Amino acid sequence: MPEKNKKIKVGVIFGGKSSEKEVSLEGGRNVYYKLSAEKYEKIPIFVDTNLKLWKINNFLIVQNTTSDLEALLPEYGEKIPYEKLPQLIDFAFVIGHGKYLEDGCFQGFLEILNIPYNGPGVLGSALGMDKYTLRKILTSHGIKVPKYLAISEREWANNKEKIIAEIKKKIGFPCLVKPSREGCSTGITVVKEENKLVEAIERALVWDKIILVDEYIENAIEITCSVLGNEKLEALPLTETPWQQNLEYLTLLDKFLPGRAEMITPARLDEETTKKVKEIAIKVCQILNLIGYPRIDLFVKNNEIIVLEPNTLPGVTPSTMVFHQAAEVGMSPEEFLDKIIQLGLEAHKNKRGPL
Repeated sequence: MPEKNKKIKVGVIFGGKSSEKEVSLEGGRNVYYKLSAEKYEKIPIFVDTNLKLWKINNFLIVQNTTSDLEALLPEYGEKIPYEKLPQLIDFAFVIGHGKYLEDGCFQGFLEILNIPYNGPGVLGSALGMDKYTLRKILTSHGIKVPKYLAISEREWANNKEKIIAEIKKKIGFPCLVKPSREGCSTGITVVKEENKLVEAIERALVWDKIILVDEYIENAIEITCSVLGNEKLEALPLTETPWQQNLEYLTLLDKFLPGRAEMITPARLDEETTKKVKEIAIKVCQILNLIGYPRIDLFVKNNEIIVLEPNTLPGVTPSTMVFHQAAEVGMSPEEFLDKIIQLGLEAHKNKRGPL
């Protein structure tokens, strides 16, 4: 930990090898620019596709894509041996999405190095990424999730006809096929007819060995709820993403680029429904051990609240909804990022074993 009155050395860590690495880059530079230079010594750290760490400079951080940045690392970056990271930073601000940076792997690495970090610990991060496992847990606690079937790669290889028959009987069409451990709509297909099902399943299996076939929920109100805190959790104002008839689902670009999707904060829900959504979002966080600033994605339809998934390290690109929600309670982006660091330091201060 830093000495009293000294700036906290914050490693702003982004990149990686997941399908969401470009969002990580965009969010990483946004956090780097918005963190207070008066409070923090900011150190941008890029994680390459081999999961090696590099200290980078302002020239590298403004590159358009992760591949552009990575190509320039040998000339302009400084490679950081894993064991040297504790000498370089006091706190790891991880802007990681998807496998390896958000799913508990990197959190475990930071635990071994005894570096405090933002967001949930190893278990919460792992549960938050695995939709199949978290849905089983939430269902056991009475939380409603979409109707779904889980299919393993081995089952599909051995029993295609049986699985297709089960999907037709239990889920029907249209349905939504997706990997269990991906985000940002990666590998997702809306299947309206049986003859497209095989292609959709095999496309999803490229990304994971377990995939989900969900009921396709139409004409619902899509809501996101960000939750702040460690032991004491507070739900921020809700954001509504209105249904768009020309979109079957929101793509990565729709979610994170300005003007791609309409976002309304606070959501246009009545007071009773708003309260119920917030209560369920907090309950999800408590069940899955999610702390920091997790975001819970939900549907509201016919007075029912259906939990889709949590995001343990929500996107922090300039246009993302989490900053809109924070603004509704009077927090600037800089203040919101301060709060994330404060919560991370508090969570790691008195822990016993890994967070």
